[in-house]
Amino acid sequence: MGKRGVVTDYAGEELYPGDLINYATRQGNRVRVSDAIIQRVTAVLVDGRLRPMLKVQPTGTESGFAKRRTMRSEWISAEHARLIMANGGHD
Repeated sequence: MGKRGVVTDYAGEELYPGDLINYATRQGNRVRVSDAIIQRVTAVLVDGRLRPMLKVQPTGTESGFAKRRTMRSEWISAEHARLIMANGGHD
């Protein structure tokens, strides 16, 4: 988290609602890579440290041959997310 109060991906790119990201997610015993749109950006206090969290809406574009069961929004940690395309509505 480069600047104070700014949530970033693992490469240091700032993340904002509306941005398209790529992140790792579990599918049973395996891991897949999924694309999602950020809905909300926040930080949660875990064991005395702030952990950046993102509420994301999966787009349905993902690796693997088995389809995702549900397209519900989910909370993920920002530490393994990577910005694909910025929304453009921010600096």
